[in-house]
Amino acid sequence: MSADGAQRGGSSGTPRFISGVVEGFYGRPWTMEQRTELFKREQQWGLNTYLYAPKDDYKHRMYWRELYSPEEADQLKALISAAKQHQVEFIYAISPGLDITFSNPKEVVALKRKLDQVKQFGCSSFSLLFDDIEAEMCAADKKAFSSFAHAQVSITNQVYEHLRSPETFLFCPTDYCAAFCTPSVSQSSYLQTVGEKLLPGIDILWTGPKVVSHKISVESIVEVTSVLKRPPVIWDNIHANDYDPQRLFLGPYKDRPTELIPKLRGVLTNPNCEFYPNFVAIHTLATWCRSADGGAPDVEMGEDGQDCGYSPTKALNLALSDWLLELMSADGAAGQLKKDSSKEEWMQTDSGESPYVPGPEENPLYTAEPLTLDDLKLLSDLFYLPYEHGPTARSMLQELDWLKTHSQTEQTEEWRCRAQHFDQMCKAVVQMFNRLSNAPNRRILYDLYNYICDIKSGVGLACAHVKALGGQDSPAAQLMTDDPEPWGFRGGLSGEFQRMLPGHGNRDLFRHPPMTAVYTVRPYSAEDQTTTVQRVFKEMQKGGAGDKAPMMMQPPLISDGLSSGEVPPSPGNAFVMEDDVGVCGYAFALIDARPAAAKFQRALSPSLCEDFPSLVGLQVLPRVTDPSPARRMMALLLSSLRSSGSRGAFCELRASDRRMIDFFSKLGSFKHMSGVDLPQDVLVLAAGL
Repeated sequence: MSADGAQRGGSSGTPRFISGVVEGFYGRPWTMEQRTELFKREQQWGLNTYLYAPKDDYKHRMYWRELYSPEEADQLKALISAAKQHQVEFIYAISPGLDITFSNPKEVVALKRKLDQVKQFGCSSFSLLFDDIEAEMCAADKKAFSSFAHAQVSITNQVYEHLRSPETFLFCPTDYCAAFCTPSVSQSSYLQTVGEKLLPGIDILWTGPKVVSHKISVESIVEVTSVLKRPPVIWDNIHANDYDPQRLFLGPYKDRPTELIPKLRGVLTNPNCEFYPNFVAIHTLATWCRSADGGAPDVEMGEDGQDCGYSPTKALNLALSDWLLELMSADGAAGQLKKDSSKEEWMQTDSGESPYVPGPEENPLYTAEPLTLDDLKLLSDLFYLPYEHGPTARSMLQELDWLKTHSQTEQTEEWRCRAQHFDQMCKAVVQMFNRLSNAPNRRILYDLYNYICDIKSGVGLACAHVKALGGQDSPAAQLMTDDPEPWGFRGGLSGEFQRMLPGHGNRDLFRHPPMTAVYTVRPYSAEDQTTTVQRVFKEMQKGGAGDKAPMMMQPPLISDGLSSGEVPPSPGNAFVMEDDVGVCGYAFALIDARPAAAKFQRALSPSLCEDFPSLVGLQVLPRVTDPSPARRMMALLLSSLRSSGSRGAFCELRASDRRMIDFFSKLGSFKHMSGVDLPQDVLVLAAGL
C-alpha cells in the first residue's frame, strides 16, 4: 500500500472519514497560491481532502472536452504535488452535464481522455458531477436509456472502471438534496436507480434537505443512506455565498450533530467565494470533525445543546483567536509580530532617514488602534450564517425596531437610554471597521472590505435615523430628501427590483415585523370622506401624531376643513393610502386656497397667494413608519397641482407636530416661510411647482 493509501484507512481497513474543502462555487476561482495555502491549513487542522470543482474554470464545466495546455498542465501538476506534500487528497472533478450526449461513444472517449490526462499529472482520485443541469434527455439518449438516472450511472460506471478503481471516486447526482426528490427521498425513482446501479466503490455527494441546508439530522441521513445503499459524502453549502454578492458567512459550523460522523462517508465544505474569510468556516469544520475522536482538547462539552463535545461558540472563539494572529501578521503567516520591532523601525524611510517627529504645535502622528478579538466576534455576528444573525446583530435589529415603534409617543427615559445603547453598538461597528481597515494583513482585508464598508454605511444610516427620531437632526440624518447622496440608498437596480415586489423582506432573518408592508396609493372618492378619512382625522385629533397635546386643543388649520369634510378638495387633487389593515393616510389639495381661507376667517398675505396659491394637507397614521409611501403620495399630489396650472403650494403645520415638520422639511422642496401673518404656533412651508 502506498503512503497515501495507508493514510486512507487504519489497520482494520476501514475507509477514513473524508473531510475538507470543495472549491465548487460559481465565480472567480481561487489562485494556485491560495490553494497551496489551503493545503497547509488543512494539514495543520487535521483535514484530508480537497475537491477541485470551480464552476467557472471553463475546462472543468463549459469546455470539459478540451485538454489542458502545457502551461495549465504544469499548474495542475504543481497543485497536485503540493496537496500530496501536505497529505491532502486531491480529487479532480469534471462536470460534463451541460451538453454531453450519454449515448454517443465519442463523448465517453472524450471524457476518458480528459481524465487520463489529469491522471498523468499525478492525480489518483476523481469525481463526476451532474449537478445544476437540465434533467431532460436529448432524443438520442431517450432511445438508448430508460431514464436520466440510467444514463448517468452508465457513463459513471464506465469511467470508474476505465480508471481502474481510483483511490476515491465521487458522483454528484442531479437530485442532490431532498428538496429536489420527487415525490420524496424514499420514493425517488432517480435515487433508487442511482443506489441500485452505481458501482459500490463510488461514493455519492449530498447537500442535505436543501441546497443550502439549515440543519442536517441523523434521521435524514439514515433515510438517504437506505436509498443510496451507502452513506453519502456531505457537500455542505452552509458557508457558500455565491448566490448573493452582499452576504458573507463568518459564523461557526453548526446545526449538524456530531452523531452524524459515524453515519457519513465524509463532509466537504463549499465555502465563501472569497478565499481568506473562509478561515472560520474551515477551522470550525475541522474542530467538528475532531470531536468524533472523543472531543478535541480545546473544545468543552455540552454548550448550545450540542453533543459529543462540540460547542459552536467555543469552536468559533478558537477560530477567531487564531485568525486574529493572521490578521495582525503583515506577511499573512500565523504568529505574533516581532516583539522587538519598535515604532521607529516601522517608520523608517527607504533612504535611511530618521523618522518624522512632529513639532509641539503640529498634528500628532496617526496611530492605528490594534484589532481585538472582540472586533472579530462582532464581525462574525454581523456576517453569521444564512439562516441566522449573530447575537449582537439580532440585538441591534431588536433595538432599532423598538425605537422606531415607540418613537411616535412622548419619549421616555427608557427610550433615551435604549437609543444611547443603540448608538454605542453602532459606534462599535465603526470602530471595528477602522481597526480592521488598518490591520497589517492586507490580503484578508481586501476580501472583507466591500462587506464591512457596506455594513458600516447601513449601520450609519440606522444610527442617524434614530438620532433624527430623538430630535438630534444633523446633515448625516437627512435621510428623506429628494436628492440624497448615493450612500443614502442601498442595493442598486437589484435592490429597486426587490423593493417593488410584494413579498420583499418576507424572508428577512429578523421576523418582527414579519415582512415589509405593502402600501397602495389611489385616487380619493366621495365615499372615503364619510368613512375612512374622517376616522383617520379623528384618530389624529386625539394625539396620534405625537403632538404634545391633542390636535383639538391646538391652533386650527385651513387643512382641518379639508380633513373634516367642511371643504371638499379640488377634483383630481386628492389621494388616499391603504395598507393591509385599511386606509392609513391621505393627501388633499386646494388649487386656490383663498375661498377656504375666507370661510375660516384666515387672511393670507398677497405674496403667499401670488407665488403659492395652492394648499396641501397630509395625514398618516403612526403605524406607518416607512416614509416612502407618504412621499410617493405627496409627489402624486404635487404633480396633479402642477398639471392643474398651479405655480406653487403651501402647507400649514402646528409647531408641535415634529413628525410632519420633519417630513415636509426632508422632502427637500418645501421651505419655511417667514413674514407670513399666522396664528400663534403655526408654521408655513411652501414649494414652487
